[in-house]
Amino acid sequence: MKAVEIMTENVITVGPKMKIKEVAQIMIENSISGLPVIEDDKLVGIISEGDLIVKEKKLDLPDYIYVLGGIFYLESFDDFEQDLKKMAGIEVADLMTKDVITVGPQSDVMDIATIFVEEGVNRVPVVKDNKLLGIVTRADIIRYMQEE
Repeated sequence: MKAVEIMTENVITVGPKMKIKEVAQIMIENSISGLPVIEDDKLVGIISEGDLIVKEKKLDLPDYIYVLGGIFYLESFDDFEQDLKKMAGIEVADLMTKDVITVGPQSDVMDIATIFVEEGVNRVPVVKDNKLLGIVTRADIIRYMQEE
């Protein structure tokens, strides 16, 4: 079986200038964990929950103590608030993976499964001439294996 036979077409995509806050909302509303990034009809990257989580970990959380039902911050809360504001303004291009592993429409499904395991990715865009045709996810592979 080939990628073109199991891929999801009409993929939700985002642009590199889109704000991370908007991307997170799209992921939540559509129950998806990653989105291809398209510019001028060409695949330029992919943004995933993992990219967002890594950025989130870089927030400078203020130290605090909890005493008698109240929270007392041991340092300025201003740095944390500034980090949150900066993150809201971050664009997809700042966090996306640029070296995307892709497959062609005639790629064998078992070869794609091998890519998932060896590369540790959850999805691969299906492209022809760098134009997105669809996407294959781990769930697509599992569905295929169940049907076999």
